[in-house]
Amino acid sequence: MKASRIAAAAAVAGTAVLTLSAPAFAHVSVQPEGTAAKGGYAVVDFKVPNERDNASTTKVEVNLPADHPVASVMPQSVPGWKVEVTKAKLDKPLTMHGEKIDEAVTKVTWTADGKGIEPGYFQKFPLSLGALPENTDELVFKAIQTYSNKEVVRWIEVPQEGQDEPENPAPVLELSAATDDHHGSGAAEKTAEKTEKTAAADSGSGSDTTARVLGVVGIVIGVAGVAYGVLAGRRRTTA
Repeated sequence: MKASRIAAAAAVAGTAVLTLSAPAFAHVSVQPEGTAAKGGYAVVDFKVPNERDNASTTKVEVNLPADHPVASVMPQSVPGWKVEVTKAKLDKPLTMHGEKIDEAVTKVTWTADGKGIEPGYFQKFPLSLGALPENTDELVFKAIQTYSNKEVVRWIEVPQEGQDEPENPAPVLELSAATDDHHGSGAAEKTAEKTEKTAAADSGSGSDTTARVLGVVGIVIGVAGVAYGVLAGRRRTTA
């Protein structure tokens, strides 16, 4: 009896340990390399894990938010993957560096030309984005992951504050507060102030140097004049 009870307790404990130690399912996510400030530029990484034991991820599609279009989107080359950038006309043109832009990137697709993301591995897909919108705190990217066995997983459910995470959450990029450095005005003002101070210092230094040189020249001329006068007096006396 005691032996059977001990065995049963051990089995229950073992099951509990397995349950607690079971890893949570990963999903497609996005994180900036550094900061992603409103109004600035950022490089963000889409992290795509392989959640299957019998198939590889061979295609990844990332859809950019239509309600907050980004004027500049550039993918980084990823070895073993071909990339395709899809653009579309904007209902409301954007202004970038004083120019109006009437189209923007709506989707970026990576397709494996090799084995893709094999079981037990993940892959990062970097994108350069800018300028980031200033009228929102986050950007939601809907991603679609395709496996070698033709299975398609849609990471498109938008997480809601105060609710449990959905089964297939969409990648969400949190935006930090805008800073002067991202717009360039603060840095420009500091550079201008430093330049003015340097110019003033150089000007003052130049004036001091000129005054010193003129002073030395005057002294030399004065000494030469005195010497000449003494010599002239001696000559007259001798004569």
